[in-house]
Amino acid sequence: MIRQAALDALPVREALPELVRALDAHGAAVLCAPPGTGKTTLVPLVLAGLVGGGPLRRVVVAEPRRIAARAAARRMAWLLGERAGGRVGFTVRGERVAGPGTVVEVVTTGVLLQRLQRDQELAGVDVVVLDECHERHLDADTVAAFLLDVRETLRPELRLVAASATTDSAGWARVLGGAPVVEAAGVSYPVETVWAPPARPVRPPHGMRVDPAQLAHVASVVRRALAERSGDVLCFLPGVGEIARVAGQLGGVDAEVLQVHGRAPAAVQDAALTASDHRRVILATSVAESSLTVPGVRVVVDSGLAREPRVDHARGLGALATVRASRAAGRQRAGRAGREAPGVVYRCWTEAEDGRLPAFPAPEIRIADLAQFALQAACWGDPDAAGLALLDAPPAGAMAAAREVLVAVGAVDGAGRPSPRGLRMARLGLHPRLARALLDGGAALGARRAAEVVALLSEEPPREYGDDLGAAWRRARAGGDGYAARWRAEAARLERALSPAGSAAEPPAEPEAASTPAGTTTQSAAGGGAGTGAAGSSAAVGAGAVGSLPETRARAAARTASPAGSTAGGGYPGRTASPAFEARGTGRSPDDSAAGLVAALAFPERVARARGAGAFLMASGTGAELPDGSGLRSAPWLAVAVADRPPHSAAARVRLAAVVDEGTALTAAAHLRTRTDEVHWEEGGDVVARAVDRLGAVELAVRPLRTPDPALVRAALLDGLRAEGLGLLRWTPDARALRSRLGFLHRTLGGSWPDVADDAVLVERADDWLEPELSRARRRADLARIDAGQALNRLLPWATGEAVRLDELAPERIEVPSGSRIRLDYSAEHGQPVLAVKLQELFGLAETPRVAGVPVLVHLLSPAGRPAAVTADLASFWQGGYRAVRAELRGRYPKHPWPEDPATAEPTRHTNARIRRS
Repeated sequence: MIRQAALDALPVREALPELVRALDAHGAAVLCAPPGTGKTTLVPLVLAGLVGGGPLRRVVVAEPRRIAARAAARRMAWLLGERAGGRVGFTVRGERVAGPGTVVEVVTTGVLLQRLQRDQELAGVDVVVLDECHERHLDADTVAAFLLDVRETLRPELRLVAASATTDSAGWARVLGGAPVVEAAGVSYPVETVWAPPARPVRPPHGMRVDPAQLAHVASVVRRALAERSGDVLCFLPGVGEIARVAGQLGGVDAEVLQVHGRAPAAVQDAALTASDHRRVILATSVAESSLTVPGVRVVVDSGLAREPRVDHARGLGALATVRASRAAGRQRAGRAGREAPGVVYRCWTEAEDGRLPAFPAPEIRIADLAQFALQAACWGDPDAAGLALLDAPPAGAMAAAREVLVAVGAVDGAGRPSPRGLRMARLGLHPRLARALLDGGAALGARRAAEVVALLSEEPPREYGDDLGAAWRRARAGGDGYAARWRAEAARLERALSPAGSAAEPPAEPEAASTPAGTTTQSAAGGGAGTGAAGSSAAVGAGAVGSLPETRARAAARTASPAGSTAGGGYPGRTASPAFEARGTGRSPDDSAAGLVAALAFPERVARARGAGAFLMASGTGAELPDGSGLRSAPWLAVAVADRPPHSAAARVRLAAVVDEGTALTAAAHLRTRTDEVHWEEGGDVVARAVDRLGAVELAVRPLRTPDPALVRAALLDGLRAEGLGLLRWTPDARALRSRLGFLHRTLGGSWPDVADDAVLVERADDWLEPELSRARRRADLARIDAGQALNRLLPWATGEAVRLDELAPERIEVPSGSRIRLDYSAEHGQPVLAVKLQELFGLAETPRVAGVPVLVHLLSPAGRPAAVTADLASFWQGGYRAVRAELRGRYPKHPWPEDPATAEPTRHTNARIRRS
């Protein structure tokens, strides 16, 4: 029996006529409705004709999370007086509760992506509702883009609704082709805000790490809320680990403590979503922000933290990062306290901080690993995603990195077109890395063993399983916990998918678009109870409707791509050589060796060789470290499955890895192996010439190179000059003087006189002045034999004839009135040439000497050679400054002439006595 009273109480009823008119007129609409209005439950029932008397239509509702999909289907079935599986059903990864009579089916966005790739027309589906669009998960953005492509090219009658509690309605309306925006008013109660920051500063989150002091503070605020307020308490935390730690600090509270996240057992999830007659504390990830209604909640405690995917393409590491939640998320969370009655939110930060928070969460397409998305786009027939209607275009750098991964695993060719191997990978419902590991690992190990290890990699094992992948495998086999149960189900699904029958036909319970590797977890997978298991997951491709545009594109691309076979793109083998790798022997069990092979196949750039003391170097060039006490520290080689970077550390921290031998590392990462002749300048040293066998950044073998390529040697010597400067050449005093003179002429006259002041400029002009000596040089000592002065002469403007005027324009010495030839100093970079001469040698000289038209700066010296005065105007000095100098020095140097009128006195180098004798 339909529960009419419950249906009538849902506020979204008032907006339904406008929504229906919008869909009738435009075929698409944006529905903005606050949480609790019934947008997730009543709207699909009305659009399907199950409520309200409209025509019967088949409706698919896409939710971002499995827990939300199950809950929505059960709630709609309850409103109809039925159980899920009848007219309302759901399909999530590994579970399908639906039948031939199902009219409304709730699926995760990952499942819908797979269906679109298999059947682009979505035959039999009349309406698709994309729920919680504001969360901007990559799967949801991709589904919307694909559906718009389907509407434009194949099924213009397909109706689309983008529904969200708080969304960029204008943006979605634009993407949906100018669709109308329908707003529904909600019934909400006032929510009081209590600012509850920690008494003492806490360290900001870094990577996955949250300061334990912050979690202790959150637990204390929960206790405070229980003491000050009535009703259930809903506490938002960033992830499963933080939920467990806060739960451990709430022992003894007078309430039931429930932990709600995507990995929680179904019984716990159901308990949280069911009204209770006793008080509860629900510790939840962002899954409870908008996807679920938790009855009885009057108090929200918000930690202010969330999880977002991050990828460091340069380091080859991807993981979740703990970040400050956006203001939009804060409003969503606070609203949960006012769904049924007035409530209160305790925010664990200051009001001043609130204004500095980001307005909205970052769209996953901007920050996540895009390998899965790129494979989906390639299989759809748009490798660059240039033709997809997306709210945000994928970053070019992230798409390039994704393309490299896909080419390397043999999923696409160099142009981005899917290969037959790539199409098969997509059908597996795995991240392309894991698909490669499953295919090639299955060939070497057998389907079951490869599937079990890949299942471990698709959802990172709990921390208590340890950092040894082989040991974690054994524990999962023997375990009775929730993780072990999920692992067994996923391993069985993958084994079926790997079998010939499984790869050709749809499995009983559909896989979602992809599983994210444990080492590149995204927000959906571990940040708060994954629905899809991956953001930006790779699409599954199946038989497809003949003649459909995207399918035709994909199949045409596949026909021109590389065939499946012994070697896939980028040097990855289509099959590993043989199960005989286990006999290579690391002293470990076959399971350990198998785990190592599969991990290495999934993450070949993370095979790592030991450096000693628990430190390793990965093939990607990133250092990695194991904690003290790890049983893996003595391993010569590792395949690193999960790693992150601790604060202020240059090396990655290994969280999950398996021991491999060198042969396994070379097999899995064969495309990274190079044998090259390397000639380079070693900083502070000399030219080093060697033949190097590398696996990425790991040097396998090195031997001296006896006859290196002269061009490489010359390039290395130039690198040395760039790094250490032209001081490596032989600079005599005359050479330095010549450089200064040329520099003066370049500054003064310009034209054809060369710029010799900048070492970098001279190094780049090496061909013009350092040859042939540079090409003959082989080592540092040879550079020291090159006469820099002789080489600089080659830069003089010989072609114009100006070179012969060097001594005229910038003489090395000039003759003074005493007859002495005094060296000029041109070394001042921006000043005049300096003439340093004893004062008595200039008697009678009225005009300051000039070079190239520039008056020199005269440093007048005492008889002892010490500075007495500086002038650029001798005439003025003789008339004024000289008297002061004479008065000061005449008594100190009585043996030297100090005439009253220097302008008419005889210049001399000698003392008075010497003058009289002569």
